[in-house]
Amino acid sequence: MTETLLEVRELKKYFPVKSGFLFKSGDHVHAVDGVSLSVKPGRTLGLVGESGCGKTTTGKTILKLTEPTGGQIFFKGENITDLTRPEMKRVRRQMQMIFQDPFSSLNPRHTIGSILASPLEIHGLADEKNMEEIISGLLNKVGLSSEAMRRYPHEFSGGQRQRIGIARALALYPELIIADEPVSALDVSIQAQIINLMKDLQEELGLAYIIIAHDLSIISHISDEIAVMYLGKIVEKASSADLYAEPLHPYSRALISAVPVPDPEFKKKRMILKGDVPSPITPPAGCRFHPRCPHRFEPCDKEEPFLRSIGKENRLVACHLKL
Repeated sequence: MTETLLEVRELKKYFPVKSGFLFKSGDHVHAVDGVSLSVKPGRTLGLVGESGCGKTTTGKTILKLTEPTGGQIFFKGENITDLTRPEMKRVRRQMQMIFQDPFSSLNPRHTIGSILASPLEIHGLADEKNMEEIISGLLNKVGLSSEAMRRYPHEFSGGQRQRIGIARALALYPELIIADEPVSALDVSIQAQIINLMKDLQEELGLAYIIIAHDLSIISHISDEIAVMYLGKIVEKASSADLYAEPLHPYSRALISAVPVPDPEFKKKRMILKGDVPSPITPPAGCRFHPRCPHRFEPCDKEEPFLRSIGKENRLVACHLKL
């Protein structure tokens, strides 16, 4: 069995809310509320859900860009949950992030060469003699010419800037990359190029990915497994093939039903959810999805369902329905 690269156990991240007319002192936003997941070397986990479900916060908390409120994070068997910022420096070489907006994540006052040189300088991986050679190699690896290192971010298209963001993530030779909506800000034609680039880099370098997205039609092409999040919790986890063939949780079914089918003669039955997503400050009792669920029954508003194994290995669902 392949050794687990990353394991997250009951991860929580709460943000305090300022007191005011609607909220009292002591309230918290339950952004991430008991998330458990794992990633093996060279594999890809897709993390999907509606905006505001806690996907991005989960990614940032795993990398400790924001400190967890509770739970544990294990990387290559080491518990990194309580490591201080200086202690995290050696771990960060192996865990990198690609940010959603390829423009705002690049400093407009720095050249591309300077941007790519920064992580190398911080971690002492290059000197002045071989810096340009390394940066040129990184740019070539993501499909850009070495001339790009002397230009500024505003001189590139959105797809090119995202390639630069990927090059920066690769600079430290990481084993795990968390990509936060890596193609959502790009044109459809460019999205396919970036996804294919990431797949090629994974095969070449043996990278493991956690890809955060809301578009399931894209995430299916690159993910080995998919975890579906709703209001801070994972409600279903399965292989990409199993989730698309037979989503079990009612929320997963609604998400899959919204994926367009490239066949004008095929009429797909949409599952339209009623109501709004509840507030993460005061999440509903029992199952958090029950106010919008068309299948809710007596225990749903009182008892919280926990992830349980259903049939195949690694097929997990948090639902009271007999699936």
